[in-house]
Amino acid sequence: MRQLKHHEKKLLRKVDLYSWKKEDNLRVAQVLRRYHVQDKNDYIAYNRICGMIGKLSAKLKTLQADDPFRVAMTEQLLQKMHDLGIVDTKKSLQKADDVNPSAICRRRIPVVMVRLKMAETLRVACTLIEQGQVRVGPNVVTDPAFLVTRSMEDYVTWVDSSKIRRTVQKYNNKLDDFDLL
Repeated sequence: MRQLKHHEKKLLRKVDLYSWKKEDNLRVAQVLRRYHVQDKNDYIAYNRICGMIGKLSAKLKTLQADDPFRVAMTEQLLQKMHDLGIVDTKKSLQKADDVNPSAICRRRIPVVMVRLKMAETLRVACTLIEQGQVRVGPNVVTDPAFLVTRSMEDYVTWVDSSKIRRTVQKYNNKLDDFDLL
């Protein structure tokens, strides 16, 4: 790019080209970078989900506190969010209001792999997933945007034909010669 002339510099001195009024670009970029979200549309979808959860909890709060429908729906919402791993406790509806896209990003399979020490960094985890080296239960996962629930977290493992799995088993002296056939 060419050097800006004096009057152009003067005009652009008070303009920040990286953040606009209507968009929270810096926060979005920070979350995308921290959790290695490759598609911004995924973040937008997570943000929409958080908005829907917030609206639902606001509508539930308008009902009477002792209303059996409110109690049942609150319990159902908190149970579902706890099973997904978005909230830690199922104590109050206030937890549903505090949900943000980062909480959903923490349940993506690359982040879970790093937490389980299957990969060193998120970038390496994404590469391994895209190569088809990882499975959840019996299903091979090739999409880094796959969300892992609390119950499925125990079943994240390497594919049977993976060289990484063979190397880990060899290191732990658990390599079975029958698997090599």
